[in-house]
Amino acid sequence: MTGARIVNVARSWIGTPYVHQSAVRGAGSDCLGLVRGVWRELYGCEPEDVPAYSMDWSEPQGEERLWDAALRHLTPKRPEQAAVGDVLLFRMRPGAVAKHLGIQSRSGTDARFIHAYSRYGVVESALSAPWRRRVVACFEFPREVI
Repeated sequence: MTGARIVNVARSWIGTPYVHQSAVRGAGSDCLGLVRGVWRELYGCEPEDVPAYSMDWSEPQGEERLWDAALRHLTPKRPEQAAVGDVLLFRMRPGAVAKHLGIQSRSGTDARFIHAYSRYGVVESALSAPWRRRVVACFEFPREVI
């Protein structure tokens, strides 16, 4: 699976409106829905059913459910090694659970990522210093799924 292919699939979702718990290109998606949709296009079926989740993503319990799910299906790597096509996991506030995902679309000094963002839908954004500070984990899509 090449990073360029992953990014091309993710870019095809740009303009999809933000809809919590949705994963339908053109109709609605949240950040997890974007990654789920890219997965489906790359591999077919999703690797597991996604239970209903609230917008606070298990913050009251302090559980890293999104991180744990990523570890079950993606290959972890150090955030400073992030490359085009990698999934980035963000912690939006210090001490909070990590609950936002994006797909890196460009590396280097002009790094960018694609994500579904409340009120904006699926967009491509600069991986600016404020965003970069929030990255807590990085994952590669698997080369193949058994």
